[in-house]
Amino acid sequence: MRTTSRRQFLKLLGATGAGLLAGRPCAARGAGTVNNDELGMLYDATRCVGCKACMAACKRVNRDSGGLAYERAPFDQDKLWDAPADLSGNTRTLIKLYKGPQNRWSYIKYSCMHCQEPSCVSVCPVSAMTKDKATGIVDYDKNKCIGCRYCQIACPFSIPRFQWERKAPQIVKCDLCRNTNLRGKGLPACAEVCPTGAITFGRRGDLLRDARGRIEANGGRYVNYVYGEHEVGGTNHLYLAGVPFPRLGLPRLPAEAPAEFSERIQHTIYKGFIAPVALYGMLCIIALRNRKKRESKGIQEEEE
Repeated sequence: MRTTSRRQFLKLLGATGAGLLAGRPCAARGAGTVNNDELGMLYDATRCVGCKACMAACKRVNRDSGGLAYERAPFDQDKLWDAPADLSGNTRTLIKLYKGPQNRWSYIKYSCMHCQEPSCVSVCPVSAMTKDKATGIVDYDKNKCIGCRYCQIACPFSIPRFQWERKAPQIVKCDLCRNTNLRGKGLPACAEVCPTGAITFGRRGDLLRDARGRIEANGGRYVNYVYGEHEVGGTNHLYLAGVPFPRLGLPRLPAEAPAEFSERIQHTIYKGFIAPVALYGMLCIIALRNRKKRESKGIQEEEE
């Protein structure tokens, strides 16, 4: 059995510590700050007529590059319609109908919120989830993904979906048509085809001003709140609606981003690299003590 000298052990200890010091920083940055120059979307539920043209366009444009597929309804024996019941490994944009009391109803769109401080990016151990610094787009790289699905657990909006039925599965979520419609036409496919202007694409700051202007001009039409302005540090996908947002499936969330909280803990524990140094120091002491015990035991056996 190969033995390790004290010098070799200390060299290994030093090399390990240096490696940890050079490790990649957490991906999500800029805690507490909002960048209103990032790209985003404003969905106005009061303008949506439920035509689902956005869903069809999303799947048509991103089907090949995003690994999407049509989902047939059980009643559709002729397989004519794409009828997903929820976001899935085949669908990354969804329109649903909310029916409430007193004949109140509303459509609602679900897709990635493109958070200012995305938890999916913060927890991804291999940087398969990334946030573009210039555009703010939260993107996914299937070639880096190891399938841990931490992004699914971390997302406060339960957006990322996994292709469980595929032999080579990947995570599915909106990327604002970054490599398809946005690159070719300058806007996502859903915003391009919406016939009523329910989906507006642009800079977050411009969308916020637009949203506040609509509320001010049509006070009775809207809930007096822009969803996404503050939730989990702010999102780039913003919402206006005439029905309280929790009824539409948009959760009540704190203003602080979970990524900020977790990274603050990490930075506190690892501040000055005190905790790792203390840990490795303790391991060094234990190793040296065990070595001395073995050496003393060997000397006693030789004397006997």
